[in-house]
Amino acid sequence: MLPSGEQIAIAHGDQRAVITEVGATLRTYVKGGLPVVEGFAADELPTGARGQLLYPWPNRVAPSPWSFSGRTSVPLIDDLPTQTHNHGIAKWRPFRIEAVNQNRCQLTLLLNATPEYPFTTEVSVAYHLGPMGLTVTTTVVNKDNVPVPFGVGYHPYIAVTTPTIEGALLHVPAKSYIETDARLLPTGLILPVHNTDLDFTTAKSLSGHVLDVTYGDLLRDDSGLFSTSLRDSEGGVVEMQMDRNFPYLQVFTGDTLETGRRRTGVAIEPMTCPPEALRSGKDLLVLEPGQHWVGSWRLRRHDVNS
Repeated sequence: MLPSGEQIAIAHGDQRAVITEVGATLRTYVKGGLPVVEGFAADELPTGARGQLLYPWPNRVAPSPWSFSGRTSVPLIDDLPTQTHNHGIAKWRPFRIEAVNQNRCQLTLLLNATPEYPFTTEVSVAYHLGPMGLTVTTTVVNKDNVPVPFGVGYHPYIAVTTPTIEGALLHVPAKSYIETDARLLPTGLILPVHNTDLDFTTAKSLSGHVLDVTYGDLLRDDSGLFSTSLRDSEGGVVEMQMDRNFPYLQVFTGDTLETGRRRTGVAIEPMTCPPEALRSGKDLLVLEPGQHWVGSWRLRRHDVNS
Protein backbone atom coordinates (compact mmCIF):
# COMPACT_ATOMS: atom_id res chain seq x y z
CA MET A 1 0.00 0.00 0.00
CA LEU A 2 1.48 3.35 -1.06
CA PRO A 3 1.49 6.26 1.44
CA SER A 4 -0.80 8.32 -0.79
CA GLY A 5 -3.13 5.43 -1.58
CA GLU A 6 -4.39 4.51 -5.03
CA GLN A 7 -2.67 6.26 -7.94
CA ILE A 8 -4.99 7.52 -10.70
CA ALA A 9 -3.38 8.09 -14.09
CA ILE A 10 -5.00 10.25 -16.77
CA ALA A 11 -3.66 11.25 -20.20
CA HIS A 12 -4.39 13.41 -23.23
CA GLY A 13 -2.02 13.55 -26.21
CA ASP A 14 1.49 14.09 -24.83
CA GLN A 15 0.18 15.05 -21.37
CA ARG A 16 0.24 12.71 -18.37
CA ALA A 17 -0.92 13.30 -14.80
CA VAL A 18 -1.20 11.18 -11.66
CA ILE A 19 -3.63 12.04 -8.87
CA THR A 20 -3.59 10.26 -5.50
CA GLU A 21 -6.44 8.87 -3.44
CA VAL A 22 -5.14 10.56 -0.29
CA GLY A 23 -5.89 14.26 -0.42
CA ALA A 24 -6.93 14.21 -4.11
CA THR A 25 -3.32 15.34 -4.57
CA LEU A 26 -1.72 16.19 -7.93
CA ARG A 27 1.38 13.97 -7.69
CA THR A 28 2.79 14.44 -11.21
CA TYR A 29 1.96 16.32 -14.40
CA VAL A 30 4.16 16.25 -17.50
CA LYS A 31 3.76 17.46 -21.08
CA GLY A 32 5.95 16.20 -23.88
CA GLY A 33 8.17 14.51 -21.33
CA LEU A 34 8.80 17.79 -19.46
CA PRO A 35 7.45 18.37 -15.96
CA VAL A 36 4.77 20.99 -15.50
CA VAL A 37 4.76 20.53 -11.73
CA GLU A 38 7.53 19.40 -9.43
CA GLY A 39 5.88 16.39 -7.86
CA PHE A 40 6.93 13.49 -5.67
CA ALA A 41 7.50 9.76 -5.98
CA ALA A 42 4.75 7.21 -5.45
CA ASP A 43 6.45 5.85 -2.32
CA GLU A 44 6.95 9.33 -0.77
CA LEU A 45 4.80 11.63 1.31
CA PRO A 46 4.22 15.08 -0.23
CA THR A 47 6.38 17.34 1.91
CA GLY A 48 5.85 21.09 1.79
CA ALA A 49 2.15 20.55 0.87
CA ARG A 50 3.38 19.48 -2.56
CA GLY A 51 0.44 19.24 -4.98
CA GLN A 52 -2.12 19.16 -2.18
CA LEU A 53 -5.67 20.48 -1.90
CA LEU A 54 -5.88 23.12 0.87
CA TYR A 55 -9.31 22.69 2.45
CA PRO A 56 -11.33 23.84 4.37
CA TRP A 57 -8.85 26.69 4.52
CA PRO A 58 -5.67 27.64 2.65
CA ASN A 59 -2.61 29.07 4.33
CA ARG A 60 -2.32 29.69 8.07
CA VAL A 61 -4.70 30.01 11.01
CA ALA A 62 -3.49 30.93 14.49
CA PRO A 63 -4.03 28.17 17.08
CA SER A 64 -6.59 30.02 19.17
CA PRO A 65 -10.37 29.42 19.16
CA TRP A 66 -12.62 30.99 16.55
CA SER A 67 -16.41 30.73 16.26
CA PHE A 68 -19.01 30.67 13.50
CA SER A 69 -22.70 29.66 13.44
CA GLY A 70 -22.58 29.15 17.19
CA ARG A 71 -19.79 26.58 17.00
CA THR A 72 -16.23 27.00 18.22
CA SER A 73 -13.11 25.65 16.57
CA VAL A 74 -9.91 24.79 18.41
CA PRO A 75 -7.14 24.73 15.78
CA LEU A 76 -4.10 22.53 16.22
CA ILE A 77 -0.47 23.40 15.51
CA ASP A 78 1.00 21.52 12.55
CA ASP A 79 3.55 24.10 11.37
CA LEU A 80 6.07 24.28 14.19
CA PRO A 81 8.24 27.18 12.92
CA THR A 82 5.24 29.54 12.78
CA GLN A 83 3.13 27.85 15.49
CA THR A 84 0.08 27.81 13.20
CA HIS A 85 -2.36 25.37 11.66
CA ASN A 86 -1.51 25.38 7.97
CA HIS A 87 -3.49 24.43 4.86
CA GLY A 88 -6.55 22.72 6.33
CA ILE A 89 -7.22 19.07 7.15
CA ALA A 90 -8.36 17.43 3.89
CA LYS A 91 -4.80 16.94 2.62
CA TRP A 92 -4.29 13.69 4.57
CA ARG A 93 -7.80 12.22 4.15
CA PRO A 94 -8.57 9.41 1.69
CA PHE A 95 -11.08 10.52 -0.96
CA ARG A 96 -13.68 8.39 -2.72
CA ILE A 97 -12.77 7.81 -6.35
CA GLU A 98 -16.02 8.71 -8.09
CA ALA A 99 -15.06 8.49 -11.75
CA VAL A 100 -12.04 7.75 -13.91
CA ASN A 101 -11.89 8.21 -17.68
CA GLN A 102 -8.91 8.38 -20.02
CA ASN A 103 -8.38 12.12 -19.50
CA ARG A 104 -10.48 12.90 -16.42
CA CYS A 105 -11.03 11.78 -12.84
CA GLN A 106 -13.14 12.96 -9.94
CA LEU A 107 -12.61 12.36 -6.22
CA THR A 108 -14.90 13.27 -3.33
CA LEU A 109 -14.51 13.62 0.43
CA LEU A 110 -17.27 13.85 3.02
CA LEU A 111 -15.51 15.85 5.72
CA ASN A 112 -17.31 15.29 8.99
CA ALA A 113 -17.13 17.80 11.83
CA THR A 114 -13.96 17.75 13.95
CA PRO A 115 -12.78 19.88 16.90
CA GLU A 116 -10.60 21.99 14.59
CA TYR A 117 -13.35 22.40 11.97
CA PRO A 118 -16.80 21.76 13.53
CA PHE A 119 -18.81 21.58 10.29
CA THR A 120 -19.81 18.86 7.82
CA THR A 121 -19.12 19.50 4.15
CA GLU A 122 -18.46 17.56 0.97
CA VAL A 123 -15.63 18.56 -1.37
CA SER A 124 -15.18 17.12 -4.86
CA VAL A 125 -12.18 17.65 -7.11
CA ALA A 126 -12.21 16.95 -10.87
CA TYR A 127 -8.97 16.83 -12.86
CA HIS A 128 -9.33 17.11 -16.65
CA LEU A 129 -6.57 17.02 -19.29
CA GLY A 130 -7.34 18.64 -22.63
CA PRO A 131 -6.01 20.97 -25.34
CA MET A 132 -5.78 23.83 -22.82
CA GLY A 133 -3.79 21.80 -20.29
CA LEU A 134 -4.89 20.53 -16.89
CA THR A 135 -8.12 22.01 -15.52
CA VAL A 136 -8.94 21.51 -11.84
CA THR A 137 -12.53 22.10 -10.74
CA THR A 138 -13.56 22.09 -7.08
CA THR A 139 -17.12 21.76 -5.80
CA VAL A 140 -18.02 22.27 -2.14
CA VAL A 141 -21.45 21.37 -0.71
CA ASN A 142 -22.75 22.32 2.74
CA LYS A 143 -23.94 19.05 4.30
CA ASP A 144 -24.62 20.67 7.67
CA ASN A 145 -27.72 22.34 9.10
CA VAL A 146 -26.05 25.71 9.75
CA PRO A 147 -24.19 28.21 7.55
CA VAL A 148 -20.67 26.90 6.96
CA PRO A 149 -17.50 29.00 6.41
CA PHE A 150 -14.59 27.74 4.34
CA GLY A 151 -11.74 28.53 1.98
CA VAL A 152 -10.11 26.56 -0.84
CA GLY A 153 -6.56 26.54 -2.15
CA TYR A 154 -4.07 24.38 -4.04
CA HIS A 155 -0.33 23.98 -3.70
CA PRO A 156 1.34 22.96 -6.99
CA TYR A 157 5.07 23.58 -7.28
CA ILE A 158 5.68 24.84 -10.81
CA ALA A 159 8.63 23.04 -12.39
CA VAL A 160 11.58 24.46 -14.25
CA THR A 161 13.87 22.57 -16.64
CA THR A 162 16.95 24.00 -14.94
CA PRO A 163 18.50 22.79 -11.65
CA THR A 164 17.14 25.77 -9.69
CA ILE A 165 14.78 28.70 -10.18
CA GLU A 166 17.68 31.18 -10.43
CA GLY A 167 17.18 33.22 -13.59
CA ALA A 168 13.58 32.13 -14.01
CA LEU A 169 11.15 34.92 -14.89
CA LEU A 170 8.04 35.26 -12.74
CA HIS A 171 4.99 37.21 -13.90
CA VAL A 172 2.29 38.03 -11.34
CA PRO A 173 -0.04 40.81 -12.55
CA ALA A 174 -1.32 41.83 -9.11
CA LYS A 175 -1.62 45.28 -7.59
CA SER A 176 -1.34 44.51 -3.88
CA TYR A 177 -0.01 42.11 -1.28
CA ILE A 178 -0.93 41.25 2.30
CA GLU A 179 1.61 42.27 4.91
CA THR A 180 2.39 39.47 7.38
CA ASP A 181 4.26 39.17 10.65
CA ALA A 182 7.07 36.79 11.57
CA ARG A 183 4.53 33.94 11.82
CA LEU A 184 3.25 34.70 8.30
CA LEU A 185 -0.10 35.85 9.71
CA PRO A 186 -1.70 39.07 8.38
CA THR A 187 -0.97 42.32 10.19
CA GLY A 188 -4.15 43.85 8.78
CA LEU A 189 -2.37 45.93 6.14
CA ILE A 190 -2.92 45.49 2.39
CA LEU A 191 -0.11 47.26 0.56
CA PRO A 192 0.58 48.19 -3.07
CA VAL A 193 3.31 46.22 -4.84
CA HIS A 194 4.39 49.23 -6.91
CA ASN A 195 8.03 50.20 -6.27
CA THR A 196 8.64 47.19 -4.00
CA ASP A 197 10.69 44.01 -4.44
CA LEU A 198 7.36 42.14 -4.57
CA ASP A 199 6.31 43.80 -7.82
CA PHE A 200 6.19 41.19 -10.60
CA THR A 201 3.51 42.90 -12.68
CA THR A 202 6.17 42.90 -15.39
CA ALA A 203 7.99 39.58 -15.60
CA LYS A 204 11.35 39.68 -13.85
CA SER A 205 14.04 37.32 -12.60
CA LEU A 206 13.63 35.47 -9.32
CA SER A 207 17.37 35.65 -8.68
CA GLY A 208 17.90 37.22 -5.28
CA HIS A 209 14.18 37.18 -4.39
CA VAL A 210 12.82 35.19 -1.45
CA LEU A 211 9.03 35.01 -1.63
CA ASP A 212 6.31 33.66 0.62
CA VAL A 213 3.65 36.24 -0.11
CA THR A 214 -0.09 36.54 -0.69
CA TYR A 215 -1.04 38.68 -3.69
CA GLY A 216 -4.45 40.35 -4.14
CA ASP A 217 -6.15 42.74 -6.55
CA LEU A 218 -5.36 40.33 -9.37
CA LEU A 219 -5.59 41.79 -12.88
CA ARG A 220 -7.90 39.78 -15.13
CA ASP A 221 -8.85 39.63 -18.80
CA ASP A 222 -12.31 40.43 -20.15
CA SER A 223 -13.49 36.88 -19.44
CA GLY A 224 -12.50 37.15 -15.78
CA LEU A 225 -9.40 34.95 -15.98
CA PHE A 226 -6.23 35.81 -14.11
CA SER A 227 -3.00 34.52 -15.68
CA THR A 228 0.38 34.13 -14.01
CA SER A 229 3.46 32.42 -15.42
CA LEU A 230 6.96 31.13 -14.74
CA ARG A 231 9.52 31.05 -17.55
CA ASP A 232 12.81 29.31 -16.85
CA SER A 233 16.16 30.31 -18.31
CA GLU A 234 15.98 27.49 -20.88
CA GLY A 235 12.82 29.03 -22.32
CA GLY A 236 10.08 26.75 -21.02
CA VAL A 237 6.91 28.51 -19.81
CA VAL A 238 4.27 27.23 -17.40
CA GLU A 239 1.11 29.32 -17.16
CA MET A 240 -1.63 29.20 -14.54
CA GLN A 241 -5.09 30.66 -15.04
CA MET A 242 -7.70 31.13 -12.30
CA ASP A 243 -11.36 32.06 -12.49
CA ARG A 244 -12.93 34.84 -10.40
CA ASN A 245 -13.64 32.45 -7.53
CA PHE A 246 -9.92 32.52 -6.69
CA PRO A 247 -9.13 36.17 -5.87
CA TYR A 248 -5.78 35.52 -4.15
CA LEU A 249 -2.46 33.98 -5.13
CA GLN A 250 0.32 32.77 -2.85
CA VAL A 251 3.85 32.59 -4.28
CA PHE A 252 6.49 30.60 -2.38
CA THR A 253 10.05 30.17 -3.65
CA GLY A 254 10.74 27.20 -1.39
CA ASP A 255 13.62 28.66 0.59
CA THR A 256 12.61 26.87 3.81
CA LEU A 257 12.11 23.43 2.27
CA GLU A 258 14.28 20.40 2.93
CA THR A 259 17.67 20.04 1.27
CA GLY A 260 17.25 19.06 -2.36
CA ARG A 261 13.92 20.88 -2.67
CA ARG A 262 15.00 24.45 -1.89
CA ARG A 263 14.45 26.84 -4.80
CA THR A 264 14.03 23.99 -7.29
CA GLY A 265 10.44 24.99 -8.12
CA VAL A 266 7.97 27.75 -7.28
CA ALA A 267 4.71 27.11 -5.43
CA ILE A 268 2.05 29.16 -7.20
CA GLU A 269 -1.09 28.69 -5.16
CA PRO A 270 -4.63 29.77 -6.12
CA MET A 271 -6.61 30.72 -3.00
CA THR A 272 -10.16 31.87 -2.34
CA CYS A 273 -9.18 33.85 0.76
CA PRO A 274 -6.11 35.21 2.55
CA PRO A 275 -4.44 33.67 5.61
CA GLU A 276 -6.41 33.72 8.88
CA ALA A 277 -9.72 34.21 7.02
CA LEU A 278 -11.67 31.84 9.28
CA ARG A 279 -11.04 34.24 12.15
CA SER A 280 -10.97 37.58 10.31
CA GLY A 281 -13.82 36.80 7.92
CA LYS A 282 -11.88 38.48 5.09
CA ASP A 283 -13.31 37.12 1.79
CA LEU A 284 -14.40 33.97 3.63
CA LEU A 285 -16.80 31.78 1.64
CA VAL A 286 -20.09 30.90 3.37
CA LEU A 287 -22.66 28.35 2.24
CA GLU A 288 -26.17 27.94 3.56
CA PRO A 289 -27.37 24.36 4.19
CA GLY A 290 -27.59 22.49 0.87
CA GLN A 291 -25.86 25.22 -1.14
CA HIS A 292 -22.78 24.56 -3.27
CA TRP A 293 -19.77 26.49 -4.59
CA VAL A 294 -17.65 25.79 -7.70
CA GLY A 295 -14.27 27.21 -8.73
CA SER A 296 -11.66 26.30 -11.36
CA TRP A 297 -8.03 26.89 -12.25
CA ARG A 298 -5.78 25.60 -15.04
CA LEU A 299 -2.13 24.76 -15.70
CA ARG A 300 -0.36 24.38 -19.03
CA ARG A 301 3.18 24.23 -20.38
CA HIS A 302 3.83 25.85 -23.72
CA ASP A 303 6.65 27.10 -25.88
CA VAL A 304 7.71 30.71 -25.59
CA ASN A 305 6.27 31.56 -29.00
CA SER A 306 2.99 29.62 -28.69
